[in-house]
Amino acid sequence: MKRDVIIACDFQTQEELLSFLDLFHEEKPFVKIGMEAFYGSGPEIVRQVKSRGHRIFLDLKLHDIPNTVYRSMLRLAELGVDMINVHAAGTVEMMKAAKKALDEKGSKAILLAVTQLTSTSEDVMHQELWIDHSMEDTVAHYAENAKAAGCDGVVCSPLEVQVVNKACGDGFYTVTPGIRFADDAKGDQKRVTTPAKAKELGSSFIVVGRSITGAADPVEAYRRACREFAE
Repeated sequence: MKRDVIIACDFQTQEELLSFLDLFHEEKPFVKIGMEAFYGSGPEIVRQVKSRGHRIFLDLKLHDIPNTVYRSMLRLAELGVDMINVHAAGTVEMMKAAKKALDEKGSKAILLAVTQLTSTSEDVMHQELWIDHSMEDTVAHYAENAKAAGCDGVVCSPLEVQVVNKACGDGFYTVTPGIRFADDAKGDQKRVTTPAKAKELGSSFIVVGRSITGAADPVEAYRRACREFAE
């Protein structure tokens, strides 16, 4: 799968999400459906977006005991999404359970493990999460665990892509949120870069939300992100 831009469609209703996608006449963007949209509209929103020909990253960040994650992933695999994730902090056994469920359903979805959220600073990681290692070392270790469990890649900040690539080698995907255009505000993200910088750092995919969905011209903003990152 080639390097690509994923739009984070964090809308409260199915109507808002589908109306947003109606703006795109020439392109079929890769779309991230997260907790807000999924919990508000249920699996039907995934089916609706999939029926329009979009690839889907289902971003639910499963994190529970292995058996619960296994059974949940069995159900989610039936939706035919292209990318899905769990939390790397859930242990190797939990990630293996997610992979087992996808394999049993014959799913070709890319399985990702979330390392550290881009809204988490290193200070917060130390003071609140009680993780003593550096951000880079922690993300690299979580990525190694994810690879050992059979995951196809991780979700991480673009700032940690190079340490993940060094730890896990070529062919291990890095999907990177925390992307803003140079002239945009950071919002609640802490570890951010531009699309061009993410490309330079080696991200496989970037996830762009408000810089596209909140733009005056979302289609042009999407095209700008593609020009800066994917072309």
